[in-house]
Amino acid sequence: MRPRSAKDPAAEPGWFTGAVEISPHGGSGAETSPQPAGVRVLVVDDEQLVRTALTTVLGSADDIEVVAAVDGVGAASALAARRVDVVLTDLRMPRVDGLAVVRHVVSLQPPRPVVAVLTSFADDALVAEALACGAAGYLVKDSSPDQLVDAVRRLARGASVLSAEVTPAVIDGFLRSRPDVDAAAQVALLSPREREVLALLACGEGNGAIAAQLHLSSATVKYHVSSVMTKLDVENRVQAALVAVRAGLVTPGA
Repeated sequence: MRPRSAKDPAAEPGWFTGAVEISPHGGSGAETSPQPAGVRVLVVDDEQLVRTALTTVLGSADDIEVVAAVDGVGAASALAARRVDVVLTDLRMPRVDGLAVVRHVVSLQPPRPVVAVLTSFADDALVAEALACGAAGYLVKDSSPDQLVDAVRRLARGASVLSAEVTPAVIDGFLRSRPDVDAAAQVALLSPREREVLALLACGEGNGAIAAQLHLSSATVKYHVSSVMTKLDVENRVQAALVAVRAGLVTPGA
């Protein structure tokens, strides 16, 4: 895949084969991949070069279809116009930033996309806030192409994704929003099986992989995940993973 024009893609929608570019005002091109849709990804970033790179990398995978937006306004238009499975959003953008994108996505009625933040630096406060708002993960922009494609596939399967390089930096920021919580004491409330499930969840495994590794049915894993999140008093899998890391149940990047 390659750009069809060197012009600003926001001014020339549909600039990638297999992608649709959404302008800040919601305009979009009609050109999409002719293959049946697999995982539909919305990339939200105000920098043209970043959108080019991310769309090229992700769009090169046969099972991924990419739509791009230049900010949160374009993202809302894209989400209203088509089915999206995974949203990858930058944090710092003009007009409507990445935190607003995260809040918008998690406010949608199910079935809604999963959303992860993608940035070029470890901004502890913003990342922690995004995770507290319901983001399903965090990736750095210099992740390898294989890592990006794998992360999107994992997110689409319901797994959480945390960059090993930044996870230690954001844990404290996230837990500062829960000052009365003792992570180790919370994890101690879990049964041995629930701790096994939490450990695999914290490593980014989806329910299917957890079921296979623990020789459990999908329904049983779903029950355990729900019980874990209730006992830990968290809203999603990535928040549970951060508690598990703080409690020493798993090691970031291990």
